[in-house]
Amino acid sequence: MSSTVTADDVESAVRLAVHVLEKAPEGAWDDRAGTLEWTCWETVEHLSDDLFAYAAQLGARPKEREVPFLWEARRPGGPANVTYANRDAGPGGLLEMLAACGAMLAALVRTTPSDVRAHHAFGASDPEGFAAMGIVETLVHTHDLAQGLGLAWDPPADLCAKVLARLFPDAPRDTAPWPTLLWATGRGDLPGRERVTAWRWSGAPRVSGGGS
Repeated sequence: MSSTVTADDVESAVRLAVHVLEKAPEGAWDDRAGTLEWTCWETVEHLSDDLFAYAAQLGARPKEREVPFLWEARRPGGPANVTYANRDAGPGGLLEMLAACGAMLAALVRTTPSDVRAHHAFGASDPEGFAAMGIVETLVHTHDLAQGLGLAWDPPADLCAKVLARLFPDAPRDTAPWPTLLWATGRGDLPGRERVTAWRWSGAPRVSGGGS
């Protein structure tokens, strides 16, 4: 199996997340998402906005800044987003927005040449890097959401292993991929290792040049 993170992987991660979140109790969307300070509804909006923003970076390809959208929070302490869901559309509309933003990122990853570089706050990255970032955001925020909504969430080990290898090169490789990804993003423990309290990924392109 290829270790390259692809547009298909983005689509798979978002599709799995939507499938799980469709099972949420309708009245739970205003509960907190795990240990986050945001509600479950706000967390899906934030996740969608991440995917949208990564697609935008690959589309415009700025070298030293983010595409200058207007990010605004709708309440003190809430996520600052460009994209928000219409509450009148209900949870189905919220998840439709998530699916749409995931499709946008997958499309840009699929059609952007692998030698393209675009700005990210953690360092310039390539299409594969942005794909991996979008997947990590999807996997770990769906974990947050599953905690808040009372759902089970156990993403595929091979998908977790791919993004760990791409974005967390110093993470252990002798532990199960999903618990390791939770540990690397400050959401879980690994036996014999200190808990991560501050983290960031490494989006730098692979030396050999990753595909998209």
